[in-house]
Amino acid sequence: MLVIVAPGQGAQTPGFLTPWLEDQAFAARLEWLASVADMDLVHYGTDADADTIRATEIAQPLLVATALAAAGSLLPLTPEGRIWLEQVGAVAGHSVGELAAAAISEALSAEQAMVLVRERGRAMAEAAAATATGMTAVLGGVREDVLAAIETHGLTPANDNGPGQIVAAGTMEQLAAFAEEPPSRARLVPLSVAGAFHTTHMAPAVGRLERLARSVSTATPRTAILSNRDGRVVDSGPEVLVRIVGQIASPVRWDLCMDTMRELGVTGLLELPPAGTLTGIAKRALKGVESFALKTPDQLEDARAFCTAHATSQEANR
Repeated sequence: MLVIVAPGQGAQTPGFLTPWLEDQAFAARLEWLASVADMDLVHYGTDADADTIRATEIAQPLLVATALAAAGSLLPLTPEGRIWLEQVGAVAGHSVGELAAAAISEALSAEQAMVLVRERGRAMAEAAAATATGMTAVLGGVREDVLAAIETHGLTPANDNGPGQIVAAGTMEQLAAFAEEPPSRARLVPLSVAGAFHTTHMAPAVGRLERLARSVSTATPRTAILSNRDGRVVDSGPEVLVRIVGQIASPVRWDLCMDTMRELGVTGLLELPPAGTLTGIAKRALKGVESFALKTPDQLEDARAFCTAHATSQEANR
């Protein structure tokens, strides 16, 4: 069974789009999505520096547009221009990647996803500017001890990415105190992000997106979507949207998404560009599951073969 995943904020690096723009179909799709978002995504993905593309309001649309354009290059298209999803058993996205996953499944249109991610990025940037907050990755340690230390310091486990990787988030004062008393056998890595994403500090952004979402029409997903909230398979378009909006201020439970992948019998995980983060986590947490990090267009032929091989496995498991 094949699962396709879309990475979240932090996966982008300067110039990562440059090789992709040599693929004419990709370039055309990206240009359209950039027009919808009213942003120069080509510039941000090729010439902009690391500080520029780290900005929340830029990074989020850039990531979603890249994943959607790459999915169109990877998977066959129907005569109507829709992505052929028969090979795909499930989709999932980490944090903002959920919007890409929703559009790939057609729970949302690509255009709706781009408008929502543009406004999501702006709203989260504004919420982050209100208070000095941040995030710190906690690597290693005993899970129970790590979670207890995070709670002791009033922080939130904003990302639970599986064994040995939890991200704590809160005010800079809370994070400084946490650094003074780290959990035993754990290493702390401050993250270069604008604020405490996926915590109550993002509540104002949720309100903004909730108001916009009232005018968004949804459809029944054409393939299973795994929710960051609890890893559950969501098969209702309206529920997909409600969960994506609420997730802005709620922890990302990628560990539970991977548990569901295991339960579903996933044999292959392909990560859309800019790939590497989620395949790295999968290699540690999903033993026996093959992974493919799609980073450049010269990998497309091999990526399609990977999809076909695991789609065959999916059929065999039925």
